[in-house]
Amino acid sequence: QVQLVESGGGSVQAGGSLSLSCAASEFPYSAYCMGWFRQAPGKEREAVALLGTGGKSTYYHDSVKGRFTISQDNTKKMRYLQMNILKPEDTAMYYCAARPTWLCDARPSVYNYWGKGTLVTISS
Repeated sequence: QVQLVESGGGSVQAGGSLSLSCAASEFPYSAYCMGWFRQAPGKEREAVALLGTGGKSTYYHDSVKGRFTISQDNTKKMRYLQMNILKPEDTAMYYCAARPTWLCDARPSVYNYWGKGTLVTISS
């Protein structure tokens, strides 16, 4: 059974940095898009950063461009999210998600697999 497990997250002050990791297990696909969504209380889930195998497909939410960087280790089927210059509005539950195609899509509904999430809290 496919599992996505997030690690990292936590609480920092505005301007600080955090990093997230997502590890996929029992994941049989060699071509896939995997990345991060987030959901703040009372808000819809939104794509933050997504990366397809081979690096051909990448997505960043406008609000994180220049601050967040997604990277991959395809041999380990992992994704990493380095988050810098964090803002209070980045506070949310961050979820790892994956779909079995290298083409990324920002719609949460097209992702087949989800992690349980990790909380990121940024204080002002």
